[in-house]
Amino acid sequence: MNSKIRLMLGLPGAAIVTFTLFFILASMISQVGEIELSEDKSVEINVTRQLEDTQDVNQADLQRPVLDQPPPPPPSVQDASFRPSIDGSVGAMPDMSNMDLDIGTGFNPDRDAQPLVRIPPQYPDRCQTRAKPQESVTLEFDVNPEGNVVNPRVVTSTNSCFDRAAMRSVERWRYAPSVRDGQPRPRLGVRTRVSFNLEG
Repeated sequence: MNSKIRLMLGLPGAAIVTFTLFFILASMISQVGEIELSEDKSVEINVTRQLEDTQDVNQADLQRPVLDQPPPPPPSVQDASFRPSIDGSVGAMPDMSNMDLDIGTGFNPDRDAQPLVRIPPQYPDRCQTRAKPQESVTLEFDVNPEGNVVNPRVVTSTNSCFDRAAMRSVERWRYAPSVRDGQPRPRLGVRTRVSFNLEG
């Protein structure tokens, strides 16, 4: 509604301003009179830049830097029977036959319920007249082992007009169920906040 009023006032106002500026510029041009253009005065613009060589570089001036000499190779061992000695004690391996070494696979299949599909709520038309620009409903529900939302209930709400729309939306959500010991389990007491924003 507000945008329609703005449009109805803005278009005629813009047209008036445009025509006023047009007539002002037309009257200014007609007062200046004829402007004589003579072709006698021409301006030459050279966009190429002349480069001058200021120094000649001789090949004799370019010399390679002197590099350091590599170090001499290490002396070679001529004795074929030369072997380094390994002195020290070798520790014994511990007896691990009586230990339980179940390290697992590193994969923990247990998980909490994870949302898969969240359908946004429909803004109820009947709530537009008495709603603030942003309303919200906090809901609590359970997720059954199949991943469906069951037992939705309103915890808090900024406007009770939105409660039914929020519950309808949450009932269509789908979850990956909670898994404990490899079995799907129900997840109780999941809380979420559903927001309604008035656009326009």
